[in-house]
Amino acid sequence: MSAVLATTADVSATPSPLKDFWRSFAMNRGAVVGLVFFVLIMLCAVFAGVLAPHDPVEQFRDALLTPPAWSDAGSSRFLLGTDDIGRDVLSRLLYGARLSLMIGFVAVLLSMLPGIALGLLAAFFPQRLGVAILRLMDIMLALPSLLLAIAVVAVLGPGLVNTMLAIAIVAVPGYVRLVRASAMTELTRDYVVASRLAGAGTFRLMFDTVLPNCMAPVIVTATLGFSDAILTAAALGFLGLGAQPPTPEWGTMLASARDYIERANWVVTFPGVAILTTVLAINLMGDGLRDALDPGMRKLA
Repeated sequence: MSAVLATTADVSATPSPLKDFWRSFAMNRGAVVGLVFFVLIMLCAVFAGVLAPHDPVEQFRDALLTPPAWSDAGSSRFLLGTDDIGRDVLSRLLYGARLSLMIGFVAVLLSMLPGIALGLLAAFFPQRLGVAILRLMDIMLALPSLLLAIAVVAVLGPGLVNTMLAIAIVAVPGYVRLVRASAMTELTRDYVVASRLAGAGTFRLMFDTVLPNCMAPVIVTATLGFSDAILTAAALGFLGLGAQPPTPEWGTMLASARDYIERANWVVTFPGVAILTTVLAINLMGDGLRDALDPGMRKLA
């Protein structure tokens, strides 16, 4: 009876995987700060229709380039001022957060899923299919990512959907190489050999046996790729190849405000700060995820 009670106590004292993950993640203070800020950005994006004081495309012709409310010439109607055609900067930032997060999420999803599939195929069929996939990825990696994204958008045409497709295409090679390297390592493990001997098919080995053990680095890469997608979307928008006016996207806001850097610096400053802080928060979260998902890092902690 005492042995049973001792075993029960040991089981109850063992932390759950979720608690262990959170403990490791919370040890990184920067990651926690990034998570809190990212949650705030997400809430602002979800409730932009409630929080925004004005319609993001509404023009107030009597308030062109109005400074922020704390300035001498500012107005309480426009807390962060207005742009060159009288649109409220705060409202456009809130709706821009919704667009930027959507671009990041969709682009990561569109790049991660085919990247995982191609990486697994390259690992399981290394002789012919794997060589062809890797040579194609090498060609894509030979071009700078932003240049490749510009080329894709130039072919498909500017627009929000094409921007997401271009960002996803650029990010695919990174996932392919990462998943292939992880899967090649896992294929030498005893549990994979045992699954083969037990009669598991190739499809089951790919997605049920090997893939779950490759997901930790993929999740970290996807998190960091989220911030890269936001930056690339902002760059394309700044070049006029991303979301088109009057869409309230942060990069597009920067592009339309670049002529007013000296006259009305708030029109440029606030979208730039929004991009900077959001990307920084996501990168800090990525560092925390890497520490929490990497067993070696947890041992060091």
